[in-house]
Amino acid sequence: MDFSLLGPVTVTTGPVEAPVELPLGPAKRRSVLAMLLLRPNSTVSVDQLVAGLWEDEPPAHARTVIQGHVSRLRAALAEGGADEHGIELTTHSSAYLLRLPATLVDTVRFDDLVAGADPESAPADAVPMLRRALGLWRGPALTGTVASPPFAAAAHALEERRLTAVEALARAHGALGEYEKAAGVLHPAALGNPLREGLIADLMLVLYRTGRQSDAIAWFHRTREMLADDLGVDPGERLSAAYQEILRAAPVPEPQPEPRDPREPRDPRVGGEAAAPAAPAAPAAAAAASGPAPELLPRPPAGFLGRDAELAELTRLALPGAGQDRPYGGAPAGLPAEGGIALVTGPAGVGKTGLAVHWGHAYAAAFPDGRLFADLRGFSGGEEAEPAAVLREFLLAMGTPADQIPPSEQAAGALYRSLVAQRRLLVVLDNASSSAQVRPLLPGGPHCATLVTSRSRLDGLIATDAARPVRLHALGPADGVALIGALLGPDRVAEDPAAAEELVTLCDGLPLALRAASAQLVARPRWRLARLATALRDERRRLALLSAEDAGVAAALRNSVARLSADDAQLLRALGAGFAREVNTAEAAALSGADPDLIQDSLERLAEMHLLDEEATNRYVMSDLVKLFAQGDGGRGAAPSGEGSGGPREGEGPP
Repeated sequence: MDFSLLGPVTVTTGPVEAPVELPLGPAKRRSVLAMLLLRPNSTVSVDQLVAGLWEDEPPAHARTVIQGHVSRLRAALAEGGADEHGIELTTHSSAYLLRLPATLVDTVRFDDLVAGADPESAPADAVPMLRRALGLWRGPALTGTVASPPFAAAAHALEERRLTAVEALARAHGALGEYEKAAGVLHPAALGNPLREGLIADLMLVLYRTGRQSDAIAWFHRTREMLADDLGVDPGERLSAAYQEILRAAPVPEPQPEPRDPREPRDPRVGGEAAAPAAPAAPAAAAAASGPAPELLPRPPAGFLGRDAELAELTRLALPGAGQDRPYGGAPAGLPAEGGIALVTGPAGVGKTGLAVHWGHAYAAAFPDGRLFADLRGFSGGEEAEPAAVLREFLLAMGTPADQIPPSEQAAGALYRSLVAQRRLLVVLDNASSSAQVRPLLPGGPHCATLVTSRSRLDGLIATDAARPVRLHALGPADGVALIGALLGPDRVAEDPAAAEELVTLCDGLPLALRAASAQLVARPRWRLARLATALRDERRRLALLSAEDAGVAAALRNSVARLSADDAQLLRALGAGFAREVNTAEAAALSGADPDLIQDSLERLAEMHLLDEEATNRYVMSDLVKLFAQGDGGRGAAPSGEGSGGPREGEGPP
């Protein structure tokens, strides 16, 4: 059995690999337990419990309420096997005593580990002990208890003990000469405690010793200004002494990366395509702020191949100056002075996510300070991701403690931008629904690059944020057949290359459809490709066959249509039923029976979401798969008339 106060107040029992949390009930009951655990094996009077649970005047029956909570806690502990662990909750006159082995309480284990660590004399032993101690924290202490002064004071005291352990861990790393690790430990704590002068002084000194003298001095001036603005005081002796030490000392040279043969590929060939080589390090002036390097990119897409032109364009836009005169796969000429925003757009299932993730892995070395990724769920059939929630995930990934993340989107965005201001960071914002969803998540740092994928064109992002579009089209016959070969094996394709080409045609060259078709063949190893091609010729069955659990073409298209207004969905259904390949505004108006002036706007919205393609002025083309979907399901799930026409959202299936 384990009792936790360093985060949410919980009691767990059972094996370590699969613990079961006991039901503790409401906040006041958890608060009673927390007060008993803060003083394990010591009596806590009813008066102390009453003062802790009720900030204002307690009710007349407060003692009865506490008796009820204690009774239910006793029952919950008994059901969890308290007797087996030597745990007993007893009554002593007008007080209660929770008797238990003290090491079952995480605060006791934390204190024992911190007390046993000697950062100065035995730093090598202290580092793992202090890391184990800090690893016991799961969030702000005493989460789930009542908001009263006694609990606020207890939580503050525990937080002070945590910060003391953080400072001790940094000293241990410093004693070992591991100044980068010390900075990584101190940086998030300093962001959350900007007026804790001793902590800031320690961070300044380790930053200086890693060669970041300018960053260290910037921390001093930032803290000095905050002390003056918030408290009306000057920096104290310790902070001033650290500043003077840095000014008096000789400059420390910037650490240099190990030389690397640019001809050496970063990754082995994936699906027949060589990854791009690592890019050289950025100039010292662009040194990143300290803190962990997050890696949130999904795993590289299996069997990725082709797309050389689009990959080269991504490189040109996201890393201007990085070898734009070379084809994709050539050695980059160097990192850019300023990253860009590349906007990857295209129809459902064309492989936008796969392209962005593959590029991110191939050029990972160009972003040594981390790679952030968020699925914004714009077209995933459910609630789209809120920018505030994404910002929280990004800040957690960059080492910001959960309790130090601002609750408002604006404040969290400001902290995010300050953290990445000097980092060489890649941010991939996948599945975006609108420009407004993307803007709060743009890093803005001069050495960051951003990839946005969307089924919408996101014209607003192009207009206001200088995003540069990369339009992704369906695969050609050769690349489509090559993808099938990568998924099934070349021998199976070689048995019937004509059938493989027909499969590409029947799948409209969409990677999602080709992967779904290949999944059918993988599951049926005795089928020849021609057998599946014959089945797909039946237009009534084609969309059903091009699905693999939740990764079907019909599901992806349904999520797009769900974002349409009822009028736009009705037009899509009319077009699916009424024309073979292309149509103009007048023909679309005749098919739908609507006003040509209104039809033009609807056609533009369908084209914006890549349900139609405007091949020439006023000539719109619909792919076969979209046409089949529009005939059978194109009007279901649309928003009521007048809704949803301005906010397309994206749900990318497998890359």
